Amino acid sequence: MRPIQRALISVSDKTGILDFALELQKFGVEILSTGGTADLLRKGGIPVIQVSDYTGFPEMMDGRIKTLHPRVHGGILARRDVPEHVKAMEDHGIRPIDLVVINLYPFEQTVAQKDCRLEDAIENIDIGGPAMVRSAAKNSQDVVVIVNPKDYSRVLEEMKVEEGAVTLNTCRQLSRDAFAHTARYDSLISTYLTEKWNDEASFPSTLNQPFEKVQELRYGENPHQSAALYKESSPLPSEIISAKQLQGKELSFNNFIDLNAAWELVKEFDKGAVVIIKHTNPCGVALGEDQLNTFTLAREVDPTSAVGGILGFNRRVTAQTAEEIVKNFVEAVVAPGFDPEALKLFAAKKNVRLMEMPQMESPTNNVKYDLKRIGGGLLVQSPDTLTYIEDQLKIVSERKPDDREMEDMKFAWVVAKHVKSNAIVYAKDKEILGIGAGQMSRVDSARVAVEKACKPLKGGVMASDAFFPFRDSVDEAAKNGITAIISPGGSIRDEEVLQAANEHKIAMVFTGTRHFKH
Repeated sequence: MRPIQRALISVSDKTGILDFALELQKFGVEILSTGGTADLLRKGGIPVIQVSDYTGFPEMMDGRIKTLHPRVHGGILARRDVPEHVKAMEDHGIRPIDLVVINLYPFEQTVAQKDCRLEDAIENIDIGGPAMVRSAAKNSQDVVVIVNPKDYSRVLEEMKVEEGAVTLNTCRQLSRDAFAHTARYDSLISTYLTEKWNDEASFPSTLNQPFEKVQELRYGENPHQSAALYKESSPLPSEIISAKQLQGKELSFNNFIDLNAAWELVKEFDKGAVVIIKHTNPCGVALGEDQLNTFTLAREVDPTSAVGGILGFNRRVTAQTAEEIVKNFVEAVVAPGFDPEALKLFAAKKNVRLMEMPQMESPTNNVKYDLKRIGGGLLVQSPDTLTYIEDQLKIVSERKPDDREMEDMKFAWVVAKHVKSNAIVYAKDKEILGIGAGQMSRVDSARVAVEKACKPLKGGVMASDAFFPFRDSVDEAAKNGITAIISPGGSIRDEEVLQAANEHKIAMVFTGTRHFKH
């Protein structure tokens, strides 16, 4: 690589740019610039050539036309080892540009503002910037391109060692990063405009979802698998990616999955709730405003599975509750906050990961996709945000449920939504009694839930995430004293199932909504 002689600098994010330009000046680098960047550099005492003076063409159309000129792009794209390119530069008065420092109009920050108008978003779509970045990245054997301020020091260090030049290897890495930068930028624009202008029935013909790497993880689901954490653009403060880790070891791949499961379930409830998650399934759930008692009840559902579990709270964790938690091994706790005395108690268990959520509620109008990878493709669906519709709950049995049974059924139904199908959940008095998850037949899930039950099921209710294909699950429930059942209904054998319920004097409610969780 040849020493850098000329740089074009035009940045929206001006972090560190003045110091960087001052260092370039020491190497004798001539600087071209535009607009606010040029003003900043001049005020810092750095000689700057205005791009409009260099091209002989003024900025126009409210700044939409600045750098879209052959003298700019010719200087970037020309290959220095091709005589025809060199001659074209000489013939047309084009000077080579060896360094391009560009970061783009703040489109992402603009559309993240609640009061953002479409007009504001459109005006923050950069045109000249991406064109220059892509041009420089394409010609990486002759041109250095920087899109991130964190790379300023790296380039300067190499220039010191390489007598004003940058190694080809670094140029290639920066080129790769530049193309990723413009791809993400275009994806953000595409995603925004798709949400605004999508006239298709449901999903766009091309799905663009930009994700940015947050960190590398120690390993994936298993130690032989590598893994990393990425975040989407503008994640919601109510989503687990927005959690702040207050203490504990680095989170693992599986920790993130289980924390997400805990948080998504616990934030379903308006009343105080405690959730215990193991391998993405709840193994304990209880409701109540006495947090310590509620936690104790949740743990009693399956105390064996609760060891090493993930705890979710929808209220601040109190010192009293923390004192009980630390008596046993837990992996992590996620909650809207922790009382100061609770933090002191957790500090004695330094490996326990504490995750503080900034917000509980998610906006209902936010467009999100649920993505599932398959070999060679991607399955995309809307997230399962519906729990049940009150007006669609239908009592189909001869016996009507009483108020306590109905409330317990609604509670069990919410939990069943978050259990791997086939899912069976037993509950009584706002406490889960037993959970059967992920069995190949529904009746086996019903039996597993009985085996897991820590308390008698008599007088309790049952929730099933999908319809009963046979009456056997109802018979199993009756055998164990269940008095009310909630399920979607919709089986060709509904009459047979309902007959079983009536025989056992079980109240039965159909939701009309299925909650498979494969």
